[in-house]
Amino acid sequence: MMDMRNGETRVMEIVSFRLNDGVDAEEFRKAAEAIDTLLQGRGTATARTLVVDDDGLWTDIVEWSTMEEAKSAAEELVKDPLFGPFGAMIDGASVQMRHAPVQHQMA
Repeated sequence: MMDMRNGETRVMEIVSFRLNDGVDAEEFRKAAEAIDTLLQGRGTATARTLVVDDDGLWTDIVEWSTMEEAKSAAEELVKDPLFGPFGAMIDGASVQMRHAPVQHQMA
């Protein structure tokens, strides 16, 4: 979906993963909430939704203003010390990340 303000196509970052054994879901949710500040600080993350299904597969969906910003953020944010507690709770081998341009979004 084209952002009429800047002519760029918005992008969804979709990351699916499982938590490490023994991680409390509520503690993880709080750690996830804590990195909202990092996302908001970039000024180009426009929305975020974190979901978990019945078998423990988590999906973190972040809307970015451009593909360039989405990919840049994916590389840079994991290096920030504030990301550490969140990242440490995730089973790295289970992570699947993709970026997809928005084609339609219900308003």
